Amino acid sequence: MLKTDPGIAVMDNEVLNPNKWVSRYADYLYTYAAFRINDEDLARDLVQETFLAALERKGNFEGRSTEKTWLTAILKNKIVNVYRSRSTGLVKGVNTTDFDGNDTDFFDNNNGHWNDQHRPAELGIEQADALENKEFREILKACMNKLPSIWLAVFSMKHIDDETTEMICSELKLSSSNFWVIIHRTKVNLRSCLQKNWI
Repeated sequence: MLKTDPGIAVMDNEVLNPNKWVSRYADYLYTYAAFRINDEDLARDLVQETFLAALERKGNFEGRSTEKTWLTAILKNKIVNVYRSRSTGLVKGVNTTDFDGNDTDFFDNNNGHWNDQHRPAELGIEQADALENKEFREILKACMNKLPSIWLAVFSMKHIDDETTEMICSELKLSSSNFWVIIHRTKVNLRSCLQKNWI
């Protein structure tokens, strides 16, 4: 029998299949979480928590998305909770100074452009399949691990999950100016780390 929703028609018995979640989605969800929080044990725990939460809420599933999308959304909310808990207590006195140099090392004070000696070099990853390069991913992950928790949370939410600035500021209790300083310093530090370790 078909369950109908506006623009969606799926078989009732195909909407959710919890018995196959682990075999179908565990690896994907683990990779999704591990890349965003850089903690393999916590990533495993979050995937298990995601499956448990999905079982508890399976009656709320309306079939407007795939199982995978629905499970990923639950996991994403759990990751945001991790970011929020890691940033608690850091936000009021958020340290927006960089830990790997000074902006004046990188930028001209008069015009804000890159100083010639610190102008970013090509990373050699400009090819279309660059992120498929395992060595680069490992170096990027190591560089991201060096970031303070709040910086990693802001960067991951903005540039990995494509969240809006407003949503990030709301979830992490950041002012807009703190957000932009953090994102700027994070990019500068990641670029510097990649140039030291990749080129």
